[in-house]
Amino acid sequence: MDTLKKEEIYTIDDIYNLSDGERAELIDGKIYYMAPPSRTHQQLLLSLSRKIADYIDSKNGDCEVNIAPFAVFLNEDDINYVEPDISVICDISKLDDKGCHGAPDWVIEVVSPRNKPMDYFTKLFKYRNAGVREYWIVDPTREMITVYKFEKETMEQYSFGEDVPVGIYEEFSLKIE
Repeated sequence: MDTLKKEEIYTIDDIYNLSDGERAELIDGKIYYMAPPSRTHQQLLLSLSRKIADYIDSKNGDCEVNIAPFAVFLNEDDINYVEPDISVICDISKLDDKGCHGAPDWVIEVVSPRNKPMDYFTKLFKYRNAGVREYWIVDPTREMITVYKFEKETMEQYSFGEDVPVGIYEEFSLKIE
């Protein structure tokens, strides 16, 4: 007699019970372990987050920039938990000491060779369905930035060195080198 093996559904409690130093994300009850980021990854993350925060500060904006590891609870459930590389949240009521409860306005993921399918497919659909307004995939290997503006239902690609307009801020663009 054949029996189907039932796939285990993990929860946010399982994420919080990981060993010290072990990082993972949880999407629809499935755990995705994360490798430590490369130096290039961290340099891009720091450069981008600094430029974004400086722009928001220069405009006396209300939005907040957070960098990974920063918890984002996308849905009102206990089976989805992500740590986007950069999260820009303009509704401060979504924030508490645990992280962001609901969709950030803008998410940027810096692709690592090991997590390409996660950023290009799994997270793309998860972020869109959760209500993220804008999603950038920065791919240092290809030197490309893919920009999804979900409210306008557009996708554009840019090369490193080009000005990339930010959809949630009309007068702001970033150049990634």
